[in-house]
Amino acid sequence: MSTVITIVPPDPDWAARFHALAAAIRPHLPPGAALHHIGSTAVPGLRAKDVTDLQIGLHDLNAAPAVLDTLAALGYEPRPAVTTDHLPPGLTLDPAELRKAYASRAGQVHVHVREVGRFNHRYPLLMRDFLRATPAAAAAYGEIKVQLARLHPRDVDAYYAVKDPVMDLIIAGAQEWAARTGWTLPPSDA
Repeated sequence: MSTVITIVPPDPDWAARFHALAAAIRPHLPPGAALHHIGSTAVPGLRAKDVTDLQIGLHDLNAAPAVLDTLAALGYEPRPAVTTDHLPPGLTLDPAELRKAYASRAGQVHVHVREVGRFNHRYPLLMRDFLRATPAAAAAYGEIKVQLARLHPRDVDAYYAVKDPVMDLIIAGAQEWAARTGWTLPPSDA
């Protein structure tokens, strides 16, 4: 049986859920690691899948295997190898800019482990902060996700084939916003 993609109304408890998850993970991270709430549940008022996304920022991604072992001991299922995030169309990046490690609790929590300052570390934080600051963009993005889930409720590939380029369009505007506002990487959320 395939998973049904469901977008739900915003839940005011999403922030508290992140903080509870982060409180359990934080003591096991290397010194200086950043821990952020990312994804749609990190944007107040945004409709989302009821899945909490956390990003662990490491100064060196070579520390990821030890972090994945720790996450496994905490009940997360790690992917066995370092993977990469998608490359937005029109960009040419060193592959190191997209490398990540990943663990999850199926259907509940996704943990993305990335190297601080890399393109893929900055992307979800900029996206989050831009959507927090731009309610019209957040509302439009939420509606796109609702319609994609309606049109492709059991086809994850089709859902992301459209959602990822939409995110890339939003990030283009977010980069202009970042330059205009002086946005920088935020401090750790937990």
